[in-house]
This record gives sequence, structure tokens and C-alpha cells, in this order.
Amino acid sequence: MGSHVPPATELFGTRFSNPVLMAAGTCGFGEPVVDVMSPSEIGGLVTKSVTVEPRWGNPAPRVAEFEGGMLNSVGLANPGLEAVRAEKLPWMRRNLEGLPVFVSVAGASVEEYAAVVSGLEGEEGFLGFELNLSCPNDSHLGGRPFCLDPDALRLVLDTVRPLTEKPLLVKLAPNDPEIAATAAVAATQGADGITAINTVPGFLTGRDGATRVGAGTGGTSGLALLPVGLAAVREVAGAVDVPVIGVGGILRGRDARAYLRAGASLVQVGTGSFADPRCAARVARGLAVDVAARPSGNAARDSAKEM
Repeated sequence: MGSHVPPATELFGTRFSNPVLMAAGTCGFGEPVVDVMSPSEIGGLVTKSVTVEPRWGNPAPRVAEFEGGMLNSVGLANPGLEAVRAEKLPWMRRNLEGLPVFVSVAGASVEEYAAVVSGLEGEEGFLGFELNLSCPNDSHLGGRPFCLDPDALRLVLDTVRPLTEKPLLVKLAPNDPEIAATAAVAATQGADGITAINTVPGFLTGRDGATRVGAGTGGTSGLALLPVGLAAVREVAGAVDVPVIGVGGILRGRDARAYLRAGASLVQVGTGSFADPRCAARVARGLAVDVAARPSGNAARDSAKEM
């Protein structure tokens, strides 16, 4: 395994040493990475979602495991825009060895997304933004994610796109019956890439009937999400001309390879990092071995023939 080098990928004007990134919410601002591995072992990372004001998150318990994965209800806990600008970005510049980083951005209104992007735009130490438009908001959609309303999606991108020249990714929801059309709208409005997908809304109770996470409901992730993510990536890749980043249920190199075959250019490892903090590095090594053992070809077309 050590004799293989993961395939490098050129995207968004930069070089990713391999196509395996760590997903938002699973690696803080990179602190766990330097504790357990060299940043060079992964292709990049996406930070915790950043909001204008600090957020303490949802009541405990925030995580519940089940046989096929995990239910989480963290609630976008993060230190807020000012602390990220003053503390987290300088730390990343000092410690991540130039690793490509996307800052995840979240908000309850269009104005909050704009404030975070404009507040960080002049800073160094990260490649671009991933707009988390698939988390619930409470401004005008009754708690529905922005990406499930095409007009709201257009409004966010119309507002944010002029504020930055950095690459913009848009993260979409798996419970979107028109995810390909949504991705096409995002690309038309200036998104440089599409991340597919976020967690699936879920609910679990214990033997006593009590909810297993403090907020009642949460996001389902882990291995159970693999076929959902693959189907979404396949649909999105067929609808847009921008790169697609696949996420959901990736625990092994062959899972990552399945996403690349479905049309993804990069992948993100999420829940696997909770069970094994070095999961993304292990996936990258496994992918290198898997790629070396298989004939090359157009991933999207290969996927279309096989699926």
C-alpha cells in the first residue's frame, strides 16, 4: 500500500495531492489532523460551518449511533466569524502546510451568509468557501434549507457571488427530489462546484421511547448514506459542467472510487473520521491501490454503464 501515491487532482486553480478531503464538521479547523497525521496524507479539508455569531449548538446528547451509521444533532456549534478570522485562520496558516481548505459557511438569512463571506474574503490561509445551503434556517422558509427553494438559492448566490473571487462550492441536501435541477441552478448562478450530499433528516428513540439526541431529530450519516450519495452525485454530474464533490458513507478506498466512477472529482470523508481520526488518510491510500489496479477511463461514463 505504501508504494502507491494517491492520484493528484488539479481543480479550482490549485493542486490537491489526492482527491480525498475531510468533510465539514468532522475536523474542526484542522486541529485533529495535525494531532494524528501529516496534512500531506489528505487532499484537503472543509472547516466547521462558520456563522456570524458564536453558536454553542444543540442540547446534549448530540450523537447517537445505530447499526448503519450515526445520527448527529450538533447544531452548527462554532466560535463565530470574529474568532475564526482572528484565531482559526492564523492557526491554519501556521500548521496545515498549505493544505487546500474550504471554509464552510452557514446562516439563518441571506445577509448572514454575505457577512461571513465578506468578513473572510480578504484573509489568507484558505482556498474558498463551501456554502452550507442544506442546513435548516429560520428566516423565511419555516426551517427548510435554502437549497430546497430555488428562489432562495438564487438569492443567496446572487448576493454572495459578487463578494468573493474565491471558489464557491454549494452543498446540497439529499432529500431534494429535484437535486439535479437544483445543482444546475447553483451552477448557473455562479457556483464553482457542487457538494453532494449533506446528511439525511432522521429520528431515533431508545427502548424507553425517549429521543436519542437532545434536539429530537438530527442528520443521518455513515455507511447507510453511501447509496444515497452515489445516486445524488450521478444525477448532479449529469446536469452540471462544474466539478462535483461526493460525500456520504465513505469508509474505504473502494467507496471513494465508487464516487469517482459516479462522476465526482473529489470526495469528502465525514462520519468515518469519528470512529477513526485517520480514516481520510486510510481512504486515500486505499483509493491509490484501487486506482492502480483498475483500467483508466471516464468515471462518469464507466458509472453509467455499471449502475
